[in-house]
Amino acid sequence: MTTTAPILVTGVAGFIGAAIAERLLARGERVIGLDNLNAYYDPALKRARLERLETLAPRGAFRFHRLELVDAEGLAALFAAERPARVLHLAAQAGVRHSLENPSLYIQSNVVGFGAVLEACRHGAVDHLVYASSSSIYGGNRHMPFSEQDPVNHPVSLYAATKKANELMAHTYSHLYGLPATGLRFFTVYGPRGRPDMAPMLFARAILAGEPIRVFNEGRMERDFTYIDDIVEGVIRCLDKPATADPHFDPLHPDPATAAAPHRIFNIGNARPVPLLRFIDLLEQALGRPAIRDLQPMQPGDVPATAADTTALEAWVGFRPSTPIEVGVERFASWYREYRGG
Repeated sequence: MTTTAPILVTGVAGFIGAAIAERLLARGERVIGLDNLNAYYDPALKRARLERLETLAPRGAFRFHRLELVDAEGLAALFAAERPARVLHLAAQAGVRHSLENPSLYIQSNVVGFGAVLEACRHGAVDHLVYASSSSIYGGNRHMPFSEQDPVNHPVSLYAATKKANELMAHTYSHLYGLPATGLRFFTVYGPRGRPDMAPMLFARAILAGEPIRVFNEGRMERDFTYIDDIVEGVIRCLDKPATADPHFDPLHPDPATAAAPHRIFNIGNARPVPLLRFIDLLEQALGRPAIRDLQPMQPGDVPATAADTTALEAWVGFRPSTPIEVGVERFASWYREYRGG
């Protein structure tokens, strides 16, 4: 599904944003990219992703704007100039653990900034907003696999709380202003050109350097690792299918994942949780080096396990992530060796 109007991708220099922008450009879309290129992790990696997009994009198909989300006036001007038909909002202050140290940063970026995006979408008559939520929103819930029908009233990090706030804010804009909006709860995304602050990159760097890796909760962790290509496919399918009101929505028995307004929420994960120690084993095999495991206690704000129920996503867009962890880790390790120069 291609349109003449451009698609705005916020957080375009990020891991997921750059991968999705690349796929959109490959199918003939025009992409407007927004990012503030902050220093939460090395901006050089973000600039390298942008250079890749600029190299791959046909002439005039990709334009980049460096802008802060909280700059409401700047955001409004961008929407007025570019007139995007659809918006993929991925920009946010990332990192569960960092949110324990700098909560005000998360409130500004993830709540105030998201409010500015919603306002720009409302006044810009956007056809569809797709925004990133997170599996961390399930917080203290131990009902596995996580379902969109589960209550999410017990976040254990401020990052998770801001993502729940985003879902509530988006629903309200859908209800009041008819803005079609879809929230996607991502589950541990990994793959080539990933974030250097996340476990796969941290582990790979340390293993090849012969340094210890920190393994929290003494390794008693499970994560629903989801390969980047699967995330890209699922997000684009959702972007192409604007949210609609649920005709069967029952206000006496409300479904948290749908609404009488055009707002939907979906898990997007591999639906195959993997023990963290198994992930490390596979990474050792793929890199050809043993890991030095420094077993640590559970960190505040973390959870022992995540697992996605993706039946709703499959019913909505006919897709579910399927890349086996063995395949994904091998692809990641192969890229990482090349990235680090052998």
